[in-house]
Amino acid sequence: MTRGRPLVALSLAAVTLALVLLAAGEILSHPANRPVGPSPPDFPAHSVSIPTAEGGALVGWLWPGLPGHGAVLLLHGNRSDRRQMLARARFLGRNGYATLAVDQQAHGESPGTRITFGAREAEGVRASLAFLRRELPGEPIAVIGVSLGAAATVLAHPKPPPAAVVLESLYPTIEQAVANRLAMRFGAGGDLLAPLLLWQLPLVTGVAQRDLHPIAAIADLAAPVLIASGSEDRHTPWAETERIFAAASAPKELWRVTGAAHVDLHGFAPAEYEARILEFLARNLRPAARAPQAGTAE
Repeated sequence: MTRGRPLVALSLAAVTLALVLLAAGEILSHPANRPVGPSPPDFPAHSVSIPTAEGGALVGWLWPGLPGHGAVLLLHGNRSDRRQMLARARFLGRNGYATLAVDQQAHGESPGTRITFGAREAEGVRASLAFLRRELPGEPIAVIGVSLGAAATVLAHPKPPPAAVVLESLYPTIEQAVANRLAMRFGAGGDLLAPLLLWQLPLVTGVAQRDLHPIAAIADLAAPVLIASGSEDRHTPWAETERIFAAASAPKELWRVTGAAHVDLHGFAPAEYEARILEFLARNLRPAARAPQAGTAE
């Protein structure tokens, strides 16, 4: 009997771990809905509702900007909402850009049955771009996507493509994303538990693993892209960001944010972030404004 106790304990530990991973799959995909309300008084954007092809509607804030300056779609990260993008909307608005910040499906005030790590969120990207083209005809449009927002942008395969895209803290594949997070939680060998979590994905969300490979879709983006990530990001280590960059089509730029982990890159380095983003957007959304005037030297 005594010799059987270690085996029983091992079995109980395995069952407990399996139950923990089952619960984790449920928690990770559970909607992150919460009240958001109107935009703050110092940024009085218009509240908008954007119908999607799946029958729901995304809730967002639209700042009109100045005619001819272009528009930027702002997409928040996982389990956040449009308020995460408010600081970006403010500095872009100060520079004349129109902005649309939305709650992605199953986040904030936008409905949805499950978070799908970019798969169903991609339909929201397409709907939001179509909304901007209707509301601001003729304006060039850019996208800034953070983590989940970056994955949704790439997986949307937007047509026509945006004039420019900024992808922050993008994961390459769902398999690698899950493995990295388990290794962070359980230490060396934690990534070996990834299959136990991943097998739930189609059962819980209705999305297959093969549909969550941004690295395989990024070459189809067909837009100038700036890829940014933190040098200390353990959710998506720098080597994975380099692989994503290698897979992207030109024109492309890579920004290694020294010292940053999986954090809000604008909040981490606001001055450098704003300078880089404004230069990138101006070059791709306002090329005529940057061209030297006739009869003058640059």
